[in-house]
Amino acid sequence: MDQHLLVFVTVVENGNFSRAAEKLHMTQPAVSQYIQLLERSYGAKLLDRSNKYVRLNKAGEIVYYHAKEILGLYSKMQDLIDDLSNLASGQLSIGASYTFGEYVLPHFVAKLQEQYPLIKPSITIGNTKEIAELVLRNQLDVGIIEGDFKNTQLSIDAFAEDRMFVVASSHHRLAQRDNEAEISELEKERWIVREIGSGTREAVEKVFHSMSISPNDIMEFGSTQLIKESVESGLGITLLSHLTIRKEISMGLLKVVQVKGTPFKRKFSIVLRTSFKTKALEVFINLLKEKYLIDDHIKMEGN
Repeated sequence: MDQHLLVFVTVVENGNFSRAAEKLHMTQPAVSQYIQLLERSYGAKLLDRSNKYVRLNKAGEIVYYHAKEILGLYSKMQDLIDDLSNLASGQLSIGASYTFGEYVLPHFVAKLQEQYPLIKPSITIGNTKEIAELVLRNQLDVGIIEGDFKNTQLSIDAFAEDRMFVVASSHHRLAQRDNEAEISELEKERWIVREIGSGTREAVEKVFHSMSISPNDIMEFGSTQLIKESVESGLGITLLSHLTIRKEISMGLLKVVQVKGTPFKRKFSIVLRTSFKTKALEVFINLLKEKYLIDDHIKMEGN
């Protein structure tokens, strides 16, 4: 592994030389020397320094972006070599979009650890676009995303189906009716939705298109939990996965609004950058597919 790049990335991510030195088990002068040699080799300053902090300049941003990708490839190469021992072990960096990452993945990883304690998983949560980008840059071994994301540089394999419902506060007038809500009624409601780039937002846009509606009152929040809290308080209605609302439905805090054509369905997909898989990654993907892929039909547990 390129020690100069490792030191540089550590300095950037820790914000100063002393914390980076502590993390790397090096002296601060040694860290400074590595940075100076790296800057000399590129013929450019990479960091703006003060007594309290270091910050990336334009050249530093370029080096940092590519250094993360290079270090990721080094790590992946080492894992593949270690796999020659045929043991499912080592680091496994997993990324997931919010719905799967926050409501499904933790339970699955716990079971993975029971069967393969030598695998050391780390989890990154982001929206679909963010997770795909991290996989593309080799900063994640695997991503799990929602919706119909497409990228020719990535392998995208659907493995499960999610069901989505229109949801309102249990006290909302639409939630208290036994009959289906009219499309015209839904269009007049305030919709609380996720940000552009998230799989849930993509699903909402598709639902609007399928209903031929364009609500004027839309509030955009970057957190599913915040959306649920806001809907529960009566601020508006939303579209969410059944995975995210089971607790609130059971407690009577939220209620599904009856809408023709529901539940709306979307796919969860596994995203990879390369066909080379470590034993740990292979085990993870196989277990995931075994859990959710049934009789060659894509179904989500609980259907």
